Amino acid sequence: MKISVLLPYKENFSSNYAGAVSLFVRDTIKNSKHSKFSYVFGNMPYKKPFLKNYINIELTRSLIKSNSKNYINKFLEKEKKINSDIIEIHNRPNYIQYLKNIENKKIILYFHNDPLTMNGSKSVKDRIFLLNRIDKILFNSKWSQTRFFIGIENKKLLEQKTSVCFQSTNKVKVDFKKKQNIISFIGKLNSAKGYDIFGNTIIKILNKYPKWKALVIGDEPREKLVFKHKRLSIKGYTKHEKVLEILKRVSISIICSRWEEPFGRTSLEAASRGCALIISNRGGLPETSKHAIKLKALSSKELYDQIEKLILNKKRLINFQKLNYKNFTFDHTYISNLIDSVRDGLSIPKSIFVKKNKSFKIMHITNFNDRFDGRLHYNTGRRLNNGFIRNGHNVLSISDRDVIHNSKSIGDVSGIKSLQNKIIHSFNNFKPDLVVLGHADRVSTTTLQKLKEINKSIKISQWFLDPLSKYGPDHENNTKRILDKIDILDTTFLTTDPSALPINIPNSFFMPNPADKSFEILNNYEKNCPYDVFFAMSHGVHRGYLKTGKGDDREDFINKLISLNKNIKFDVYGMNNVQPIWADQFIKKISNSYMGLNLSRGKPIKYYSSDRIVQLIGNGLLTFIDDNTYLKDFFSNNEIVFYKNINDLSYKLNKYKKDKKNGKKIAKRGKLKYLKYFNSDIVSEYILSKTFEYKNRKKPIWN
Repeated sequence: MKISVLLPYKENFSSNYAGAVSLFVRDTIKNSKHSKFSYVFGNMPYKKPFLKNYINIELTRSLIKSNSKNYINKFLEKEKKINSDIIEIHNRPNYIQYLKNIENKKIILYFHNDPLTMNGSKSVKDRIFLLNRIDKILFNSKWSQTRFFIGIENKKLLEQKTSVCFQSTNKVKVDFKKKQNIISFIGKLNSAKGYDIFGNTIIKILNKYPKWKALVIGDEPREKLVFKHKRLSIKGYTKHEKVLEILKRVSISIICSRWEEPFGRTSLEAASRGCALIISNRGGLPETSKHAIKLKALSSKELYDQIEKLILNKKRLINFQKLNYKNFTFDHTYISNLIDSVRDGLSIPKSIFVKKNKSFKIMHITNFNDRFDGRLHYNTGRRLNNGFIRNGHNVLSISDRDVIHNSKSIGDVSGIKSLQNKIIHSFNNFKPDLVVLGHADRVSTTTLQKLKEINKSIKISQWFLDPLSKYGPDHENNTKRILDKIDILDTTFLTTDPSALPINIPNSFFMPNPADKSFEILNNYEKNCPYDVFFAMSHGVHRGYLKTGKGDDREDFINKLISLNKNIKFDVYGMNNVQPIWADQFIKKISNSYMGLNLSRGKPIKYYSSDRIVQLIGNGLLTFIDDNTYLKDFFSNNEIVFYKNINDLSYKLNKYKKDKKNGKKIAKRGKLKYLKYFNSDIVSEYILSKTFEYKNRKKPIWN
């Protein structure tokens, strides 16, 4: 499920002047099970949004269109690329009228304010339109929900389209011994918030009780209410995280609003930090805590009396503090789960879809190297195809580079046009559920957009094997390739841990290089091999031979390793004028070595390895891997030999040259582990489960 969330125009979705809506969206998305597939759209000047999946809508004022209409149109243009299942609008009911010609999408509207005061929901006609147009309306309090239905008949029937979804905050451990004699007021410093009542009261309290202090957080440029006292601290605007820290020290929090608060975030957060609450009985404020002290009259005298009761009775004060803290339930997890249940209820769960359709139709586009007559047969694309087919799926393979190579003509010099046409025609004939791209750089974004237009429910995924580390080879080019079609892709699978990368790749997952039981057929641990260490690399896979003057840092490492270990028998290919090896010749050569070195280009990065790891471990060689790959997360020292540097590697090569009995045991365990947990059946099923969001029958250990 993909979700597009639209913030109110000019809502600051960053730590700079974040409002209640932004905080709510940030926290509930971070804790949602759909977080990786949720995109937040907004318009703000700040360059550091709360979430990576934020998309800014640049907007220039139009003399023809209203700001709202212009904003919605720009949003729909950007959202089209994502093609979400659900569109969620926050606190702007007037936006709904512009959401026209939207098919196969559900719409959720969130109210954070009184519906009767907002454009687009003031009249009964407005609200009936919303009920007819929207799939679900969520209110931040029962009070707001009740207000929405004023004047509307048949409430019971229509209320089924609405729910209450309170705001949330995190619940942290509070040390009540560290509470200080502080009384707080947090919010706009105006009469609507009751700041005048608080100010007049707190001066009297501070004059009478010298051991107490008061703290005010907030500002109000439009209204000047000035109160001064040596123990009254007025901080002005303060970042949200700092406010939450301060509340852990506050003993009494005052929220004495005159206006009908739709909910009351300050009261909620104060309760979560174990403050005693004194609130006015207005709007949705009483819903924020079951143990808040409600003012019987909204006056300075009543507020003074309630504060004084807490100051004079320490036991009463602590009791209210602990009751608020103990019974606080509106944490991020609880509210996020509530929202997710609403979302899930709007669509057919993907797990049901999978049960009804046991077999997917998959169009797999990658370079299958048909033109090289079997020399490059052993590749990841074929391994994944084997996995898809063995799992019962129907696969149509398109070898993009072969199509281009064979389609060049006067009318299509590069062959690119022919490839796009073939993909579209094949798509129309085959009607796949999923398109999988593997290094398919020649497939254009325009072509993929056409596929989405033909079938809006089509899923598109990509896998990528090349290194993406900023310290690795071809970093800039590989980064450009992986991000080229990212706006239209549903999922991306990398042989590097996405969290270790300097770039954000939405909806990306780690995918190990898959082994295949029909490809990895050797068991070198069962025999005595004439060579100790096998290492192979290649410059010019498509040429099939070494290019003069071409090389990389691995050659220096290997040559130094050889010079340090004169007694080790190395069998090395693809360097030092020894040509690379392919296909059956590769199988024959690798069968002659007891140990293998898995050395990838560039600086090691978390989980990354070339597909050479499969050929080494999968064929039963005792495999040596750099410690900095963090593959110890999946393999023990009894399955793979990890080394820290070239000297450590040299020591361990010599150790296991002598101790072949234990070395072969490690090699055997390594192969069995890799073929069991990292095989093409499991990896291909993992791609499907993440893309279609269903529970994987074969739980991978790397997920």
